[in-house]
Amino acid sequence: MLFNLNKSTVLITGGTGSFGEAVTNILLSQGVNEVRIFSRDEKKQDELRKKYSNSKISFYIGDVRDKESINDAMNNVDYVFHAAALKQVPSCEFFPLEAMKTNVIGTSNVLDVAIANKVKKVICLSTDKAVYPINAMGQSKALMEKVALAKSRTSKGTQICITRYGNVLASRGSVFPVFLEKVRGGLPLTVTDDEMTRFIMTLEEAVNLVLYAFESGINGDTLVQKSKSVSMKIFIDAFKIALNIPDYSVEKIGIRHGEKKYEALLGEEELLRAVDLEKFYRVPIDSRGLNYEQYMEEGIAGLAEINESYNSNNAERMDLQDLVDLFKQELTIT
Repeated sequence: MLFNLNKSTVLITGGTGSFGEAVTNILLSQGVNEVRIFSRDEKKQDELRKKYSNSKISFYIGDVRDKESINDAMNNVDYVFHAAALKQVPSCEFFPLEAMKTNVIGTSNVLDVAIANKVKKVICLSTDKAVYPINAMGQSKALMEKVALAKSRTSKGTQICITRYGNVLASRGSVFPVFLEKVRGGLPLTVTDDEMTRFIMTLEEAVNLVLYAFESGINGDTLVQKSKSVSMKIFIDAFKIALNIPDYSVEKIGIRHGEKKYEALLGEEELLRAVDLEKFYRVPIDSRGLNYEQYMEEGIAGLAEINESYNSNNAERMDLQDLVDLFKQELTIT
């Protein structure tokens, strides 16, 4: 990592989650002056406080829905990683207004306070579910992205970038640890549709994407890491091989609330403007102003040439053995 973090103060919203803990380890190794963990979960904060016992880490109880609590934590902050969100698809389907309050209004609050406090850069974490969203979680994240892009147009000294990625293998609530718990409890593995495909990345890759955006992103950028995908059938096969449970029971339960057959990391329209950076795609902000003649008379040429999104159904698939090796690696960490 080339970006100079020495003596800087970094705030992580939703900092008690898997991402927050992983990026905290990296920030501490970079010689930061202070890492501020901001979340509303006092239990997880207490666990992290005891785990690290590090004077460079400060803990702030607060909620992104409450501007005042954010402001208390944002004073003299140099950089922000905004990871706070409601992320579970089924719960957001039943409580869509709660998803909007946290993912949309909460993001707006974080960005307003960051700009007011002259923060140098904010990285907002998004998801593939924000592309052509059919569920409340994805829709709220799509609006979160629009809020971030809108504020980047007028943020002056504060740069705002977005990162978007798929399923993080070992993050809390993801399918891998859920399957482990089922095996430990002697319960069958449950799959909604074994032909369903998903982008898979490790927590390390997710953190690297965010750090890449932190180092290289330009104001208004959306950055996406190129990722391989996997069908749930191959996922389960690899999981059973990795755990040496070839005959373990699998139960098909049907598609849950708000699920897609496959996910997209870039829409067709975004691919038209995306810059290929070998390991990443960079989608620069549409810099046109609010001049309706540009939309009515001066559209973007070439859109007809793009006829598909970058999605988990047409992306390169992960090899079975590579997935087995990845699972075995995660098992040694777990």
